[in-house]
Amino acid sequence: MNEVRVRFAPSPTGTLHIGGARTALFNWLYAKKKHGKFILRLEDTDLDRSTESSAQGIVEGLRWLGLDWNEGPDIGGAFGPYRQSDRLAIYKKYLQQLLDQGKAYYCFCTPEELAIHKKDQTGYDGTCRNLSRQEIDAKLSSGLKPVIRFRTPADGTTVVRDLVRGQVSFNNQLLDDFIIAKSNGWPTYNFAVVVDDYSMKISHVIRAEEHLSNTPKQILIYEALGFDLPEFAHVSMILAPDRSKLSKRHGATSVQEFRDNGYLPETMINYLALLGWSPGEDLSFLSTEDLINRFSLDSVSKSAAIYDTEKLTWINGHYLALADSERISKLLEDDARQKGWLCKDNELYFKQVIDLVKSRAKTVKEMLDAMTYFFEDVEHYDPKGITKHFLKAGTIERMSILLDILQENRSFSVESLEEDLRSKAETLGMKPAELIHPARLALSGRTNTPGIFEVMALLGRDLCIDRIQKAIDFVKSQNA
Repeated sequence: MNEVRVRFAPSPTGTLHIGGARTALFNWLYAKKKHGKFILRLEDTDLDRSTESSAQGIVEGLRWLGLDWNEGPDIGGAFGPYRQSDRLAIYKKYLQQLLDQGKAYYCFCTPEELAIHKKDQTGYDGTCRNLSRQEIDAKLSSGLKPVIRFRTPADGTTVVRDLVRGQVSFNNQLLDDFIIAKSNGWPTYNFAVVVDDYSMKISHVIRAEEHLSNTPKQILIYEALGFDLPEFAHVSMILAPDRSKLSKRHGATSVQEFRDNGYLPETMINYLALLGWSPGEDLSFLSTEDLINRFSLDSVSKSAAIYDTEKLTWINGHYLALADSERISKLLEDDARQKGWLCKDNELYFKQVIDLVKSRAKTVKEMLDAMTYFFEDVEHYDPKGITKHFLKAGTIERMSILLDILQENRSFSVESLEEDLRSKAETLGMKPAELIHPARLALSGRTNTPGIFEVMALLGRDLCIDRIQKAIDFVKSQNA
């Protein structure tokens, strides 16, 4: 195969997990790097668990990440259908081929019979392996619904040549005669994936390490059907910080959760790419273009990747600081309107606040908190700030000095406010911080904000004066 064709083939039984998103990303990056095709396929033959809402959620998650596909269930393509539930006729054709060639056979064993066998040995014992045609016809005529088993070689080894893990050998005796079609006629995963990947001309199967144990079974099916093998690449697992399997108890694990918690898609792309892959240099921030240019399966690690939400959040803060205020405004719009912060008359002010606070927040949700005092009155002061900046000798005098500065400043610009405050402090033999710290607490209720002169200029003269006066009244009440 000259053209690189890769695929992401999730089962629509839940949300788009970050492990699946990372697999999709690696496939997408490889396709882009090799000027190939990225195919989306939905493996929905688990009819009891697959749902349309999950399918839509996966599609929406991929789109939010910016991962586009060349062929898929929504856009079609030359090798569809791209949902397994629409491909039953294709599977039946190849199942019949294996049955006709004696490479697969009907198995009529009941679950109870199989349970008895399992007590004595591992795997299936081949009870139905050599049934005669007459015996098979009789059982079928009686209404029994068999599964179809693959006739696995009784000896020898099957070798997986993996682009990440090298050569891995599996003893055929340990594979037993595995099921390739269920009693309801639907194929099992190992059979369907082979037929799909072959008929969709997939050149490289890049997927999670957990599928490595399935690969020898799939190779045997490829060989039995006379299909050429694709290249295999099994990427490392993503583990929690304690090296356990990643689960809900470790926090958000789906793409949709991260989106809803205020993370940006470029953050997720950047972070997921670095989970189990190295650009060859100590780099934390890589644009999508950089990732495409640098990506190589040779640089995918064999070791498990460790999920680190602190690093993810740090990366998000970087991209949030770079983001355009118009874009962030749209992300915040619904919440801001519900709070009464945003209306048609204050859209410019809203964006100015975003520009001022965005470098101090790590997520979009944090940004809402960082913006509060620009839209709501200060009802509470930071307790530590009260002790440190309000409840000390001379606070009311310093606050009165601040009032004078605010009332007398003409332009109320950032530069003039800073110049007036520092000049007044020098004249009175004070440190500027003696005025700045109580001013910050009075204006925001906090001890940590953007530059205080930028805060003053944006809040405006009247609001600043009102809040300083309110703080003076508070300090008086504490000293009464």
